[in-house]
Amino acid sequence: MSVAVCLFTADLRLHDNPVLRAALRGAERVVPLFVLDEGVRAAGFDAPNRRAFLADCLAGLDAGLRERGGRLVLRSGGVVAEVCAVADRYGAREVHVAAGSSAYAQRREERLGAALARRGRTLRVHDAVVTVAPPGAHVPQGKDHFAVFTPYFWRWHGTAARKPLAAPRSVPVPEDIGAPDLPRRAGVAGVSPGLATGGEHEARRHVTSWLRTSLDAYADRNSDLAADATSRLSPHLHFGTLSATELVHRAGRRANPGAEAFVRQLAWRDFHQQVLAARPQAAHSDYRPRLDRWRHDDAEAQAWRDGLTGYPVIDAAMRQLRHEGWMPGRARMLTASFLTKTLYLDWRVGARHFLDLLVDGDVANNQLNWQWTAGTGTDTRPNRVLNPTVQARRHDPRGDYVRRWLPELAGLEGAAVHEPWKLPPRERARYDYPAPLVELPAALARFTRARGLA
Repeated sequence: MSVAVCLFTADLRLHDNPVLRAALRGAERVVPLFVLDEGVRAAGFDAPNRRAFLADCLAGLDAGLRERGGRLVLRSGGVVAEVCAVADRYGAREVHVAAGSSAYAQRREERLGAALARRGRTLRVHDAVVTVAPPGAHVPQGKDHFAVFTPYFWRWHGTAARKPLAAPRSVPVPEDIGAPDLPRRAGVAGVSPGLATGGEHEARRHVTSWLRTSLDAYADRNSDLAADATSRLSPHLHFGTLSATELVHRAGRRANPGAEAFVRQLAWRDFHQQVLAARPQAAHSDYRPRLDRWRHDDAEAQAWRDGLTGYPVIDAAMRQLRHEGWMPGRARMLTASFLTKTLYLDWRVGARHFLDLLVDGDVANNQLNWQWTAGTGTDTRPNRVLNPTVQARRHDPRGDYVRRWLPELAGLEGAAVHEPWKLPPRERARYDYPAPLVELPAALARFTRARGLA
């Protein structure tokens, strides 16, 4: 009886999973394996919100496998050692895994491939599982990656994605696979109280509803903070309970601005993956150095983390992050611009805080979006500054988003909630809300001098 191991990583799904399909094609029995990687924990990426969401995903994956006659095998420790031990136990000739783009994932594949080869076994690495296009699939002539999004997007958009795969009807496994001792969300401390539910079943229920009711309006409403009109699919994409390729196909059935804008966001995700694959040091170093001499102010950084900067739209977004482990893309951009260009604090301070809380915390998208906003990344206008009050009036014109997350300002009506410092002193004293950390004109002048633009 031939056996193969299907090593799940960031592809915790049965629908459109080329790794699982290839393992099933190549062997009579498959061992569906997930390893709780001690390397992820040691690197500080095992944040409570992601650990809790992962518990949901693993429970859902095991349930889906059971419906098809299978069962998940769960191990904890070093990935190389645990995979080799499972392959040895079941006599697996091949191990199948999705290709990763981070330096850590690439090193893991190299070490695992070498270790399996020493045992006479083979590692099969599959592209276009985590992303729509594999990193390196689209490159300019003479270079190893695209450094600007728009030309990448036209190349990406002009290349047909592979056809999505149906979920397998059955997953035959070796007879002696026992029941896994799955982690439980309830056992994770420090989880955001409003954290969403994970797992493939929830992902597919949510995406079907959202595509039906909200996709067409996405282009017009995705930056409307109060409307909460983004897809909220990023956690499912991060853990792979949804396939980005399948989303491209499903959204692409509608030729309208909403679908086009949504697919463009999926292209941004692939763009960042290909940048990081080519420049892994961008996870912690400036992609394009601007000779910044970042300020260091622990009190200001903590006020930003706590949502106490005195700028309501910034504070509302930071409190949503703490409560839900998530916030919309527009809010991420505003809070990142405020930290790096208004306060002129190092982007790595903000990126670390986001990774500590975001359920979709992904090295490629988190770090490179932070660098884009800080002006050290791929933005072709690196010195753009987002004025928080102007942005608030534009993207939360009635102030409903701010009042939702800042109950202490709920008594302020309309757009007045965005500038409480303009209230008469006696009225302002009624609200338990801090004064602005910094005056915007002074902050802009400081940034201009720091970047040598004055």
